[in-house]
Amino acid sequence: MTEQQEASEDAVMTRIGQAVILLHAGDREEARNRLGAIWSEIGEEGDSLHRCTLAHYMADAQDDPADELAWDLRALTAAEALRDGPLAPREQHPAMRVFYPSLHLSLAADYVKLQRPEAARVHLARARAATGALSDDGYGNGVRAAIARLERRLAAEPGPGPRPFPEQSP
Repeated sequence: MTEQQEASEDAVMTRIGQAVILLHAGDREEARNRLGAIWSEIGEEGDSLHRCTLAHYMADAQDDPADELAWDLRALTAAEALRDGPLAPREQHPAMRVFYPSLHLSLAADYVKLQRPEAARVHLARARAATGALSDDGYGNGVRAAIARLERRLAAEPGPGPRPFPEQSP
C-alpha cells in the first residue's frame, strides 16, 4: 500500500472518530449526518475496517431500533469480511478480535429492544464466547459487565434457550 493510500485511510478513521466525538457529546443528528456522508463515500464495497467501525457507531446514532439493528448487522458483516476476505490477516490482530464481543452485544441489545429475546440470546451467547479476546482493562471489563447485565435481564424473561444463571430460573 502506498503512503498516500495509508494517509487516506487514516483520514477516514479520523473523520469517523470526529463524528463519534459528536455522538458521545450528545449531537446524534450531526454525528448521523457526518457518518452518513462518510458511508456514502466509502459505500458497501469500501474498506471492511472502515465499514465495520462506521456502521457500529452509526447504529448508536439511530433513533429507531430497527434502523439500529440494520446498522449493527452491517457492522458484523463488515467484520466477517475482514475475517474471511483478502484482508484476513488483519483479523488475527487482537484489535480486530475485540470487536466481536461488542458487535454481538450490540445486536443482542437491538433484539431486546425489538422484543425478540430468542435472537438476543443467540447474540449474547456469541458475545460471551468471544470475550476471551478482551483485555483485563476498562474496555474489556465494561463489555463483560454489559454482557452480564443483559444476561441477567434476559434470564428474567420467558423464552427457550439456556439461561446464564440456571439457579435463578423458575
